[in-house]
Amino acid sequence: MAGEFGHPEVVEEEVDILIIGGGMGACGAAYEIGPWLDAARRQGIDLKVKLVDKAAMDRSGAVAQGLSAIGTYLGEQDPADYARMVSNDLMGITRDDLTYDLGRHVDDSVHLFEEWGLPIWKQPGDEGKPLVEGGKPVRSGKWRIMINGESYKSIVAEAAMKALGAERIQEHVFIAKLVNDKNDKNRIAGAVGFSIREHKVYVYRFKACLLVAGGCANIFRPRSVGEGAGRTWDPVWNAGSTYAMAAEAGAEMTMMESRVVPVRFKDGYGPVDAWFLLFKAKATNAFGENYMETNNELLDQYPPYGQAVVPSSCLRNHLMMREIREGRGPIYMDTVSVLGKLAETMTPNEIKDLEADAWEAFLDMCIGQAGVWAGENIEPEKKNVELMPAEPSLLGSHSGCCGIWVSGPEDLGAPTSEEHPEADRIPGHLPSGWSWGYRSMTTVQGLFTAADGVGASGLKFSSGSHAEGRLAAKAMVKYCMDNKDLVPELADAVQDLVEEIYRPVRNFLEHKDASTASDVNPNYITPRMLQLRLQKVMDEYVAGVSTLYQTNAKMMDVAENKLETLKEDALKMRAKDLHELLRAWENSHRILTAEAHMKHIQFREESRYPGFCYRMDYNLIDEEQWKCFVNSVYDRESKSWTCFKRAHVDLVDKSKLFK
Repeated sequence: MAGEFGHPEVVEEEVDILIIGGGMGACGAAYEIGPWLDAARRQGIDLKVKLVDKAAMDRSGAVAQGLSAIGTYLGEQDPADYARMVSNDLMGITRDDLTYDLGRHVDDSVHLFEEWGLPIWKQPGDEGKPLVEGGKPVRSGKWRIMINGESYKSIVAEAAMKALGAERIQEHVFIAKLVNDKNDKNRIAGAVGFSIREHKVYVYRFKACLLVAGGCANIFRPRSVGEGAGRTWDPVWNAGSTYAMAAEAGAEMTMMESRVVPVRFKDGYGPVDAWFLLFKAKATNAFGENYMETNNELLDQYPPYGQAVVPSSCLRNHLMMREIREGRGPIYMDTVSVLGKLAETMTPNEIKDLEADAWEAFLDMCIGQAGVWAGENIEPEKKNVELMPAEPSLLGSHSGCCGIWVSGPEDLGAPTSEEHPEADRIPGHLPSGWSWGYRSMTTVQGLFTAADGVGASGLKFSSGSHAEGRLAAKAMVKYCMDNKDLVPELADAVQDLVEEIYRPVRNFLEHKDASTASDVNPNYITPRMLQLRLQKVMDEYVAGVSTLYQTNAKMMDVAENKLETLKEDALKMRAKDLHELLRAWENSHRILTAEAHMKHIQFREESRYPGFCYRMDYNLIDEEQWKCFVNSVYDRESKSWTCFKRAHVDLVDKSKLFK
């Protein structure tokens, strides 16, 4: 029986494993899980799996528009060096067990991408030779390799869908809430969501789930407003669902104060990495000065990280921020000089190919930037192009490490000292509280995550997210085999869950006739207006663009009060259709994620990430007190956060990072 807008059809389904999301992490899990299901079946355990995505998998997630490079590929490099690099870029506070483990697995995913048809640039003489057979990629930086990646996500998703099977995939269903087990509040038992195409609410029961619904954008007011409001650096559909639903389920969160403020080409958010890393372009202030040189002394204020051979992403931003604060902006990419210098040693055909490569970076992943340049008559070989630091985003797979505290690998598998000179620095055991039996499981039994969801482990990018999904898939099957007799029982009644999901619809239907203009009503607020209020609060009080990423305790006190009011008003959001119902629930997830971010910044009394966020009342790095993980737990009943420290431990020697 088909439902109608006010009275949705309720569909209940029981599976063993539910994968929530359709991005790279979900695709990795979907591809990997099959052989492990077969292994369980051989032992007489038949496990049912389903993947639910709010979008369509072939263009879902952060890689939806394509990419011009794969951010993480080790090749001949050492996983220990990868762990060092991640630690350095994230100012010393990461989980070496997670990054080392990822480093030793990630290349296998990249080899699969090439096998499935992804074009990877090769060095001269190695064209046509696959990476797995020793082909040498064109690198733009030590860890990044260049690709023709407009269809990157489509290629990876096709392999995932074929491996899992179309009958196990449900698209256009948004999961809004996880449900704990009635008999054990620290165990997950189900999830509830709704179709964004039909009037249906879905209630799933399961033993385990993989929560991989991406990071969080659009909690801060973006630089692009009005017609450009849909332009942000991180995908606009990343609504913090991973963080919010995990927190509500009781999972321990980590490093939610960590954010990313990427530098991008102005207005279109076009990628700069190819220009910086492949073409070796420099950024300058408005007077043509290389601020990385003129402001170099600023790095000495942040020992030991300022003395790193490669300064971290946030410190590079910090040097730029001085130019902006002291009136030497705008900031430019010196495209004219670098293209002119390269042209001195190139033939006309080589120059033409170079220009094509420069535009390729946009056409692969941000075609809107090409439109901006064309619309403003910008030719990068004739005119330097303006850069901007973007509004903050929260994610755990890029130059940030916010997310969920997860169980690390039980056995790091450190090779022998004859094979690996660093072996004695990579112990085969983990500190207390870092591993509890299943890789990538959160502190809530049965709840797993990967990609943006895994905290304290950044710079894995698309390839690392895929590999992490594969690691989680294997662990979930093991968990279900170990708990084969578990019968999940939802802590909440199905009808109560349905009423909660459809509250915005009820708000609209009950009050829509109270005014003649449906968007102006004393009884409800539109999702769009609520989001604008959230963005204004975060921007002005929690270190957004308008304050040049600065905040203090008093500003966050104001934000805390305003967010409390906003949470109350969020219960009055309306949904006039299924699209608004989606937007309403995305807002709910964003608000909780924003609150977690603010609470962590409040708790960490230092400026660990200068250039990304400044606590102006604690504008320093305090290694003695704050070289630690800041973790938190959210109490759903009291709607309160408890923040606390976890000790940081280096498992890999970091001394070679510094000059």
